[in-house]
Amino acid sequence: MTEAVHTARQDGLPAPLQDGLPAPRRYWAAATVLCGISLTVLDSTIVNVALPTIAQSLGEPAASMVWVVNSYSLAIVMLLLLMAALAERLGFKRMFAFGVVVFMLSSLGCALSTTLWQLNLARVCQGVGAATLMCMIGGMVRNIYPARHLGRGISLNATVVALMSVLGPSVGALIVSVVSWRWIFAVNVPVSLVLLRGIRTLPDVPRIKSPIDVLSALLSMAAMAAFIIGVDNLAADFLKAVSLIAAAVILTVILVRRAGRQQAPLVPIDLLRIKPLGFAVAASVCTFAAQTAAYVSLPFYFLNELGREQWQLGMLMAAWPVGTAVIAGLAGRLAGRYSAALLSGLGAGAMAIALVWVTLLPHGASNTAVMSVMFLAGLGFGFFQTPNNHAMLGSAPRHRSGAVGGVQSTTRVFGQSFGTALVAVAYGLHVGHGATVALLLAATCAVLAVGVNTVRSAKLAAPQI
Repeated sequence: MTEAVHTARQDGLPAPLQDGLPAPRRYWAAATVLCGISLTVLDSTIVNVALPTIAQSLGEPAASMVWVVNSYSLAIVMLLLLMAALAERLGFKRMFAFGVVVFMLSSLGCALSTTLWQLNLARVCQGVGAATLMCMIGGMVRNIYPARHLGRGISLNATVVALMSVLGPSVGALIVSVVSWRWIFAVNVPVSLVLLRGIRTLPDVPRIKSPIDVLSALLSMAAMAAFIIGVDNLAADFLKAVSLIAAAVILTVILVRRAGRQQAPLVPIDLLRIKPLGFAVAASVCTFAAQTAAYVSLPFYFLNELGREQWQLGMLMAAWPVGTAVIAGLAGRLAGRYSAALLSGLGAGAMAIALVWVTLLPHGASNTAVMSVMFLAGLGFGFFQTPNNHAMLGSAPRHRSGAVGGVQSTTRVFGQSFGTALVAVAYGLHVGHGATVALLLAATCAVLAVGVNTVRSAKLAAPQI
């Protein structure tokens, strides 16, 4: 028995898993986590195509439908760190069950809504459930797979996320064309019931005993809300946006100072001091900003700059996540053999090349040429994502699995929000060619990710004195 196991049992806690779960429990646990990922990813993309139908059904103007999307996203980003801290203290299984039940009941609430305010309220509750599930995915993966298979587990997650991103709009369009829009939400209920059956297979992750810092939780929620609302308003009301972002920065400084005096703080500053994890977080912010800025601007670029038809957008955009799914398995195998700095740097570099390349395509470029460049961008993103997540999850102590899962999710959402803000800035700089400017800014973020990985390689390779 190892010293770590002995110490945990003396404290009255369950012994930490030494090297993942045994088969076949590992497979059932992995399937449960992948099912949870599918629910949250699908629900963030499947709704968009139904917004016009929902607006007509509820008798609301199209402009008011934005909060059907924003209420879900805002609830997630505000609660990720809090739910991760609760999972560390209350137990992963208990919080996973809570997340599934809340998600299921709120999905039913969405399906039964007869007014917009009811739907938005139910979507906020859905965001609570989604945040609970999302913040634990990284920690679950860390405890499900043996160390030698961790890269494979992360790549499998990346593949599922990519596939669900592709399928979401198509599934939503299919449901709306056949039955009522309410089934977009109602379909989550039977899936959630199946998911509840799999909770018993999940790993028993050791808990920590320190209490929740309620003030830090409130400050964290306020900081996240101020930042997200601020970046969303950069184009519409610059002064308001800057004020909100400044408030978010001030609140974050207060949070960091509080966290520095705490053990297992809600804002895990202790984890960010771990160099491989800190570099992984910085690289992740840059790359997700690049990905999101590209995702938001590419449809406009294809329509306005390359002269494509609306019906062609889905095919052109799908090449990116297909590339991510194709490369994820190889990236997972290589993650355990080569440094994350090398692999992630190559992936970010491929993304940068592809994003610049797409802006250089002539107006008459074939769809095959466009999809090839998009496929390269997806390959780059997938080659970056798995090794970087491997470094992030593998660098944290196992007993902080919940916190590192929250860091992973929060980093992704932060990067995505920054990428969205870059698109607004791009259109402010050049209305006529805003999409092109946004793609170049996205490429710049990818180049920054290459820079972070270059520094990471040098710093982590240098002998520590």
